[in-house]
Amino acid sequence: MLKAGIVGLPNVGKSTLFNALTRSRKAEAANYPFCTIEPNVGVVEVPDSRLAPLAKIAKTNVIIPAAVEFVDIAGLVAGASKGEGLGNKFLANIREVDAIVEVVRCFDDDDILHSMGSVDPIRDIEVISTELVLSDMQSCEKQLETNVRKAKGQDKEAIKNVELLKRLIAHLDSGKPAITLPDLSDEDAARVKSFFLLTSKPVIYACNVAESDIGSKNDYVKKVEQFAKAEHNAGTVVISARLEEELSSLSPEEASEYLRELGVEGSGVSELIRETYDLLGLASFFTAGEKEARAWTFVKGMTAPQCAGVIHTDFEKGFIKAEVVSYGDLISAGSVAHAREAGKYRLEGRDYVFQDGDVALFRFNV
Repeated sequence: MLKAGIVGLPNVGKSTLFNALTRSRKAEAANYPFCTIEPNVGVVEVPDSRLAPLAKIAKTNVIIPAAVEFVDIAGLVAGASKGEGLGNKFLANIREVDAIVEVVRCFDDDDILHSMGSVDPIRDIEVISTELVLSDMQSCEKQLETNVRKAKGQDKEAIKNVELLKRLIAHLDSGKPAITLPDLSDEDAARVKSFFLLTSKPVIYACNVAESDIGSKNDYVKKVEQFAKAEHNAGTVVISARLEEELSSLSPEEASEYLRELGVEGSGVSELIRETYDLLGLASFFTAGEKEARAWTFVKGMTAPQCAGVIHTDFEKGFIKAEVVSYGDLISAGSVAHAREAGKYRLEGRDYVFQDGDVALFRFNV
């Protein structure tokens, strides 16, 4: 399972957000740095409004959503790339995740300490970015040395690596993350991935605001949105970690009512989960029958046999065809029978690339 790491400076609300995401109290949330040392791991359901209508059509009461894994990682401080704080441990934990959710403090509260003495979300982002960039520069320089030696022996792959690593080092030296390196061919993009750089991981910024700022964008959030887009080509989501942690202890109905009273349509955590799912390059296809309506996770670009293998390896080995209808067509038809009558069901072969929202029935023979 692909996973996203929750990172940020100490005391910005990472562990509180993790507890809200996982509807648990697994992560200690306290008003002092490094209250998280060992990373907490939680599997989180992906909210999907399409499942209930599918369950109704399939006449089942059992709904099984897709899931994504989040890791709550210890807070980072300036100098982490040189081992300050829990630096080496922190960087090693980030290296093991596939995407980064960076929590940024966007609220004022004199009762909650800020590790740098004041609230400045852009400075906070730059502190973390700098440490990740410095760590990547060290990694690239070591890899460059290795590949230069190999290139002297006319190793073709090493020669290509040297050229790309030199470009990367110059880019990183300008303070920019590897993920924004321009003019990459598909081959070079795959090569960059093989270097396992921290700043080549996709990022989304979670702007942690006070409960009173839910439903609006304060000046801190506006600055983060502009900076994230311009400097990191990254998106943002506004959440109130403390509010979301409180909501996680309520029933879905009670939580929705409370949010309506605040003048908010939906949960910031739900949006963050969906955005993170997309950031990881994941999407959902569905199966729906009398037993259950279920969302299955697949990596965008996977073919029909590969998606069949998500359900069971035997389905992929013995794949014959996939009977597929889009979610929208099935809901518009109102039933499986009507969708078939309207010619909306398709038989797809081995080369078919699954799309988010496909409802599938696999034919296989083992």
